[in-house]
Order: sequence, then C-alpha cells, then structure tokens
Amino acid sequence: MMSRVVLVTGSTSGIGEAAALRFAANGDHVVFNSVRSVKEGERLASSTPNAHYVQGDIARPEESVRIIRDVIEACGRLDVLVNNAGVTRKIAHKDLDAASIDVWREIFEVNVSSVAGVRPTGSSIPYAASKAALNHVTALLAKAVGPEVRVNAVAPGLIDTPWTKDWQVERTFVAAVSPLRRSGTPEDVAELIFSLSSTPYVTGQVVVVDGGFSTSA
Repeated sequence: MMSRVVLVTGSTSGIGEAAALRFAANGDHVVFNSVRSVKEGERLASSTPNAHYVQGDIARPEESVRIIRDVIEACGRLDVLVNNAGVTRKIAHKDLDAASIDVWREIFEVNVSSVAGVRPTGSSIPYAASKAALNHVTALLAKAVGPEVRVNAVAPGLIDTPWTKDWQVERTFVAAVSPLRRSGTPEDVAELIFSLSSTPYVTGQVVVVDGGFSTSA
C-alpha cells in the first residue's frame, strides 16, 4: 500500500496515540495533534518515523480549518482523517439539572463516536446524545461525499485509557458479562480504525468494538 498522509486528532494518549502509531507502523506519514499536551505531541512526532505534530483545538471552527491547512501545506495532501478527540462529563442520567446547556455545548462541539451512541448508556445523557448524532451524521456524510470520500465511525465500548483509569466498577462489570471477558485496549480500537481506512468498499458504517458487551448487557 502506498504511504498515506494521516491526521489523528487527540493523538497524544489513549486511542488516538495507538491509532497514530498503528498508521506509522504501516509506513504512513502521521500527523499528531492535541490541544494542550504540546510537549508530548512533539515528543511522539520526533520519535516516530515520518511524522510531525500540529497543535490545535478541533472544537473551534477556525482552528479546525487551520489544522487541515497546515497539514496540506506541509504534506501536500490529506488522505485519512481520524477524528479521535473527545470529551465527557460523568453525570448520572437522572440528574437532569447537572446536564446544563454549557455541558451539552462542550460535548457536542468535540465528540466522536462510542457504543453510547448505539445503546441507551454512557457517562451522561449529553455524551450519549452526541455519539448518536455523530452516528447519523456518518451515514449522511457518506452519502453526500461519496464516491470520492468514505466516511465511517468506530464506536468503542469501555477502553483502558487515562480517561477510564478510575472506572474499576465499570471495568469489573464489563469483564463479567461481555463474551471476551475484558475491557478493551487502545490497540484493539486502533486496529479497527486502521482496517476501515484500508478497506475500500466500506462507507457509512458505525462499527462497534466492545468485546461483545453490547450483545450481553
């Protein structure tokens, strides 16, 4: 496969870092991105062959445009965009007052998909709603921009990342009921992201990667 230019947003830890490194292992030119962890992004880019780092906040429209422009100016093109950056707030679903309009706005401006967009679950109602909205947008965009561009979404279940390091109750539950008897790793999700980017006849799909949890709970 010819080397591609791949931008992975939110790629200085967790799923994003694993995805960027998976593309790099394939020989692709990888662009790391983050909002705040600039030193980590620069370290990853310097230690990864054929890579560089672009700082920017995808929740700000002008920043998103600037990031894409910077990538194209530096690399000449952009072949694969992995919208990985996300945000959450852990709010009990019954606590409707805590899910303020500001929380809704913050989450909808940033988020990518997860299993919370497929099933009525998740760390908060705004979080789950943002995922469901993105899943629908995935199908709509695939119809709008094909055949030149393919659009797919990856919907992870519970993944062991810095976000979830304290979620031991949830991790124990997933390990008890899911067919694969464990929570996922960033590398599990990265492998699916890479596979979808390399499969030319798949578009408009939301692919769940949760060890079978959604079939059991």
